[in-house]
Amino acid sequence: MAAEFASRRFDFVVVGGGTAGLALAARLSEHSGVSVGVLEAGPAVLDADDENIRIPGHFGRSLGGSLDWQFETVPQPGLGHRKLPWPRGKVLGGTSALNFMAWNRGNREDYDAWSELGNPGWSWNELLPFFKKSETFHPPTAENQEQNKLLYDPETVGDSGPINISFATQYSASHQLWHDTLHSLGVETNRAHVGGSNVGVFTNIGAVDPKTVTRSYSTAYILPHTARPNLTVLTDALVTSIVIEDNGDGELRATGVRFSHGGEGFSVTAAREVVLCAGSVQSPQILELSGIGNADILTKAGINVKYNNPNVGENLQDHIMAAMIFEVDPSLPNPDDLKNDSSIAAAAREQYETSKSGPLTILAHSLSYLPFSHCMPADAVEGLAVQAARLQEFGPQDSAIRQSRLAPGAKLGQIEYIFDLGNWNPFFQPDCSNGKKYATCLQILQCPFSKGSIHIQPGADGSPATAFDKPQIDPKYYEGPNGVIDLEAMSHCAQFVDKLSKTKPLANIIRSRAFPPGGGDEEFQDWIIDTTITDWHPVGTCAMGGAKGAKGGVVDERLRAYGVRDLRVVDASIMPLQISAHLQATVYAIAEKGAQMILEDAGVLV
Repeated sequence: MAAEFASRRFDFVVVGGGTAGLALAARLSEHSGVSVGVLEAGPAVLDADDENIRIPGHFGRSLGGSLDWQFETVPQPGLGHRKLPWPRGKVLGGTSALNFMAWNRGNREDYDAWSELGNPGWSWNELLPFFKKSETFHPPTAENQEQNKLLYDPETVGDSGPINISFATQYSASHQLWHDTLHSLGVETNRAHVGGSNVGVFTNIGAVDPKTVTRSYSTAYILPHTARPNLTVLTDALVTSIVIEDNGDGELRATGVRFSHGGEGFSVTAAREVVLCAGSVQSPQILELSGIGNADILTKAGINVKYNNPNVGENLQDHIMAAMIFEVDPSLPNPDDLKNDSSIAAAAREQYETSKSGPLTILAHSLSYLPFSHCMPADAVEGLAVQAARLQEFGPQDSAIRQSRLAPGAKLGQIEYIFDLGNWNPFFQPDCSNGKKYATCLQILQCPFSKGSIHIQPGADGSPATAFDKPQIDPKYYEGPNGVIDLEAMSHCAQFVDKLSKTKPLANIIRSRAFPPGGGDEEFQDWIIDTTITDWHPVGTCAMGGAKGAKGGVVDERLRAYGVRDLRVVDASIMPLQISAHLQATVYAIAEKGAQMILEDAGVLV
């Protein structure tokens, strides 16, 4: 199979059969005159084969397993030198097969900022058609809409895309209480949260097909088209590097890909382009293994330098998360019941299989995005703004955008809160034998100032880096002057969670705060340092360079790699600035737009 794949000469070779890669490959192969080959390192395990992919209520169960790359950060000084697990999907469909199915978009300003940095074509208005192209939204029934506050703007959702999205039909017992409590604190319901502003409280949409009540993910782009003769997907194929040739006059060109399959090495030719869709961790890794990156890093890793671009692997930005735990009314149905009582779990499974209803259809979609001004005192926000103004590492435009997010009156989703019954915190392990039950409030920083990097490194014995070695992931959480801003913001936002828990009607079901114990502000900061984890949303490591060009990024606004012809990157790594949203809807939009640009530049679309 691998030898046959390698013998082909594809127009486009797509590296990575994940969220972006399958969407891109499907769109390119809609044109019969275009041949597309896809290489995916993970296996072809589909939702039909794996209930943890298929069943909505099994979200999170694949993390740390065989379908997860099981990456890990280097020790983080800002987190007390802890290493953090960094889950990424190692399966056909990538992380869209493992994620929690949240489907939303950032604020208009998030995307407009990309354009303001000198990347024409990437504003909110210009991206909206690609958001809509990826999705088919299934409206809720009138009864469900009224009962569960399921609000949306029909003009901003798609109706014919491959990914099925919908509101759930059942919600946790805390869902209505969450909405009402935020209302009592002056937070308004957002009636169009995918329409360019996500500020407020709302019920989120999920990537779930309501007809089957199963996960809808990127395999939906290709499974209906497996008979296409011009689309070939090879799984269990680890790309080791890109073939880059010098035509003799100093111009570099990507002509193919080297990969490993079943312990053997192969190479395949790309007649038109190689398109990297390996994600924010492995797209920069593959570029560096191919000789594209910081010359000093490449040389130390034993890689011959083809094109010196110090921006490869830099600009890493991630959403960071902490989870406060509360003891709640034990009479409420709780997801932890399924973990602690096998008879309850069996009944829930039978209910799901027979009627596609019950606990296994419930997702954690009670959300609120708030500006800092709603979560902390005005002088605290002003203090963060003063610190941000002193930062030296960002360029003038980048700095202006970041500081504008801290301006008085900024109506941007700077912190996300999610409330759900059950214990979501890996650092809190209660004794379930006493009958106590718990709930979690997640707080997730949306636009962090912390910036890190992902790079290859030589083997422990000094041998050259290879694709079989995991890259060095260093997000620099809470590190340096940048990180101080993030730590202070998260500490203040934790105080707002504590306030929420003491506000009715949510307070009516909360017995006490279980984790962290205590209550002083200093204790919140220590707790934040000790328990912060990733929210699994890394971006920026192959960023669009904008007005700075190759001095400021890795790809141009058409996602073409600087310094090497016929090479593009199309995934979350191209985002120059983080957004205030879960990433998958934006990644699909990037893939849709990337496919159109590739076809335009190839003369297939005029």
